Amino acid sequence: MKRIVTPVCFLISSLVFQNLQAQNLTEFNKAPLKQQVYVQLPLGSIKAKGWLLKQLEQQRDGATGMAEELYPEKDNLGKNTDWLGGDGNGWERVPYYVKGLVALAYTLDDPALKAKAQKYIDWTLNNQQPNGLFGPPKMKDWWPRMPMMYALQSYYEATNDKRVIPFLSKYFKYELANLDADPLKEWGKSRAGDNMEIAIWLYNKTGDKDLLKLVEKLKEQAYPWIDIYTNNGFYFYGDDFQPKHMVNVAQALKFPVVYAQLNDSPANRDALLKGIQHIMHDHGQPEGLGSGTEFLAGTSSVEGVETCTVVEWMQSLETAAKVIHEAKIGDQLEKVAFNALPAQFSRDFKNHSYYTLPNQVQSVHGEHGFNQDYASGIVSSPYSGYGCCRYNMHMGWPYFVKNSVVATPGKGLAVITYGPMEIETLVAGNKKIKITEETNYPFEEQIRLKIGLTAPASFPLILRIPAWSIKPVIKLNGTLLSGVKAGEMFSISRDWKNNDQLELNFPMEVSTQIQVNNSVSVMRGPIVYALEIKAENKITKTHPVAGFTDYEILPASPWNYGLSLTKGNLNSTVKIEKSAMPENPFIAASSPVKLKIQGKKIPSWGLGYNKVAAFDVPFSPVASDEKDEEITLVPYGSENIRLSCFPVIGQPKKVNKSLTESFDKGMAADWVFYGGGWFWKDGQVNSASNAGSGGYGIKGSKYVANGTDFKDFTYQADVKINTAGDAGLMFRVSNPAIGPDAYQGYYVGLNPVDGTVQLGKASDQKWIVLSSAKYPVEMNKMYTLKIVAKGDNFDIFINGSAKAILSAKDSQYQSGTIGLRAYKALASFDSVKINAF
Repeated sequence: MKRIVTPVCFLISSLVFQNLQAQNLTEFNKAPLKQQVYVQLPLGSIKAKGWLLKQLEQQRDGATGMAEELYPEKDNLGKNTDWLGGDGNGWERVPYYVKGLVALAYTLDDPALKAKAQKYIDWTLNNQQPNGLFGPPKMKDWWPRMPMMYALQSYYEATNDKRVIPFLSKYFKYELANLDADPLKEWGKSRAGDNMEIAIWLYNKTGDKDLLKLVEKLKEQAYPWIDIYTNNGFYFYGDDFQPKHMVNVAQALKFPVVYAQLNDSPANRDALLKGIQHIMHDHGQPEGLGSGTEFLAGTSSVEGVETCTVVEWMQSLETAAKVIHEAKIGDQLEKVAFNALPAQFSRDFKNHSYYTLPNQVQSVHGEHGFNQDYASGIVSSPYSGYGCCRYNMHMGWPYFVKNSVVATPGKGLAVITYGPMEIETLVAGNKKIKITEETNYPFEEQIRLKIGLTAPASFPLILRIPAWSIKPVIKLNGTLLSGVKAGEMFSISRDWKNNDQLELNFPMEVSTQIQVNNSVSVMRGPIVYALEIKAENKITKTHPVAGFTDYEILPASPWNYGLSLTKGNLNSTVKIEKSAMPENPFIAASSPVKLKIQGKKIPSWGLGYNKVAAFDVPFSPVASDEKDEEITLVPYGSENIRLSCFPVIGQPKKVNKSLTESFDKGMAADWVFYGGGWFWKDGQVNSASNAGSGGYGIKGSKYVANGTDFKDFTYQADVKINTAGDAGLMFRVSNPAIGPDAYQGYYVGLNPVDGTVQLGKASDQKWIVLSSAKYPVEMNKMYTLKIVAKGDNFDIFINGSAKAILSAKDSQYQSGTIGLRAYKALASFDSVKINAF
C-alpha cells in the first residue's frame, strides 16, 4: 500500500451534519482475531447520489417496494407467512427479502420501507423461543436463519435497537450447543460462511469467546471451501451438487477470508483469489464472474449467470475487501456491480431475468438445455425462473452502497468502490466528517472528494487506484501527489481541514479481453461494452399489480457482427461518443458513453437448433465478405439483450495439422463444453455427475476443441466409462450446442452396459447409427480408442488392435473440430492425439 503524509492547512468553517450514525457501533477485531481488518460503517452512514441514487429509488418504486403485493401467498410474503406467525412456509424467501429491504430502507431513509421491514424484524425479535432458537418454530433448518441475521445486523447498526445483541447471543449459544446433534446439511453446510461472519461481528461486540468456538465448529461442519477453491474441486463431490451450485460457490467465496480472521494462514488468505482464478479460467464470462445455470457451466457465450449469483458474488467481494486490502478486490467488485448487476433487471427494476447470457440476442420462452432449465429462465418478469432470485436480488445495490467506504483500525477511512455518494461518519476517534463524492464515475474518469470537518482531524484516507487506469492522478487542494500507481491502495495520512478537496483522475482506455472461442470483449475502465441491439418488447402476461408484466424481447436490428480490429492502438480507431449524463445511465438509447467501432455481419451465424438462443460465438478469426459498417457499443448493463463476446474478422486460423492434449495442467485451452459439466482432476478431464439437475443438460454432454479443423487424420484418446451410459470421441464436428444430438458431425462411443462400440452421426438433431459391433467394454477400465478417417472411410481401433473393430463409410461431413462426449455417463479422458494425413 502506498502511503503519503502531507501537512497542508486550510481554514475551518462550520458544518451541519444530519443523520450521523452512532459510531460507537463500529468495533474492530478483538484479539485473538486478525488485526488491521476494516469494518463497514453503520447502515445509513453512506447516502447515494446521482445515478446511484436512481437505482435505489427504482428499487423502492419497483420490485422491492411492491414485493408484498407481487408475492402475497402465505408461502411467500403474505400476511400469513410463518415469519409473521402464520401457517405458511416462507423458508429462505422472507429472510432473503428482509435482508435487502432493511439495507434499502435505511440507505434511502425511507419511512414506508422501514415500516415494511419493521414488522418482520419485530416478529423475529419478539418471538424467540426460550432455548434461543428463532424464526418459525416448525422450520428445522439452520440456513434460512443466516440471511435473517444479516438483516438484524444491518437493522441494529441503523437503529441501535437494544434487543438485537442479546437476541443473537442467545441464539448462538443454542446453535453451539446443538450443532453436534443437528449438524449443518445441504444449504447450511454450503453457506456457513454467512453464519461465521455474523458470529465474528457479535464477538467484537461482546467478547464472548464461545462465539469463536462456534466459528470453529461451523468451519468444521461446512464444506471444505478453502480446499475446494485452492484445488478447483467444485466437481469432486459426485452426486452432491452443492459445491458446484454456482450460487453456493459465489456465496462461499467469503468463507476463506472470514475464517482467516481466526486463523490467518496463507492458505486461508489466498483461497478466495485462487478460487476466482480457477472459476474465471474454466467458467469465466465478460461481466466479471463465472457462469452457472445453476451449476458451473463453462465459458460458452450462451450459458448464463443467475441473479442470486451476482448479488452473492458481490457480497463476498465486499467482505473480502475488508480483510484483503488489495485493489484487485474492488476492481472485481465494480466490474460485477456496473455490468452484471444492472443487466439482470429491467430498466425500471420491476422485472428481473433469472439467467442472463453474455450473448443473449433475444429473450423468449423456451428450454435451453441448462442443467437447471426453466422455460421462463431468461424472460423479463417478476416471476422469471425459480423463486429464490426474486427475493435475494434486493440486496445488490444497497449492499454495494453501504460497503463502498469502510472504517480502518487507524481511525480513518478506506474507499473500496466509487460512485456519487455522501459519507457521514466519525474519524480520528470522535471527529465528525462529511465526504461528498461528486462524480459520474464509472461513466467519467474524474472523481471529486470534498472533505467537511467540524474540527481539524488527523487520520489516514485510503483510496483504491484501479489497475485498469492509465497514468492515474490524484491532486490534493490542487497539488499533484506523487507515488500514485494503478492497482494499489494509496494512503494519505495528514492533518485534514475543513474544505480540503481531492481530485482523482483515472484515465480510461478502450481495450479487449480474450473470451470463449478466441472472441473478444470490449472494455473501457470498469465497463464492458456490448452491441447496441434495437429491442422489441412483446408483452406475454399482465399481472394484477399495475405496471408489472412479463415480456419477451426480440431483436429489431441485426446482431450477428464480428469486429474489424486493426493492428495497433485500439483507441486510435474506436470513437468514444459522450453525451449528457442522464438520470439513469443504464438505458442504452441515452447512455452517456457509447463506442463506435468497425464491424462486419457474419451471415452464417444465427440462432441455434432450438431457435431460443444464438449458436455459440464462432471461433475467431472469422471470414466475412460483408462490407464494413460502423456499429455502436453500449454498456453491458444498459440492455436486456446483448452481444458481448465478439468474433474477430479475419482469415480463419484453426489447428489442422496435429494436436496433443495431455490435460496435465488443467482444462485445455480453446475447448468448450456444451451441456452437463466437465472438470479436471488427477491429469484427466472428466464428465460430471449432474444429479439434482432435473435431467437437463446431461444427455450427450460435449467437450469440444473449437479451434481445430481436421479432415483426414488419425485421432486417438484414452477413455474410461465409470457408470452406465456411453462415452467416446467426436470428429468432423461443427455447430455444437446443448442437447443430445445438437451438433453436426460424427461420434464413436463405448458402452459397457451392452458391450458395444458404436459409430454414428448427428444430422438434423437425430442420431443415425452407421456401424456397431460387440466389444467387451468394462466399467472403470481405460481404453485407447482410435479413429482413422480418410475421405468417406472410417476405421475404429481399440487398445492398439491390428484390425479395425468396426468400419463405416459416410460422406456427409468432410471436416470439422474434434471433441469428447458422454451420454448419461460419468467418464474420464486423457492423452488426446490427432495427426492429419
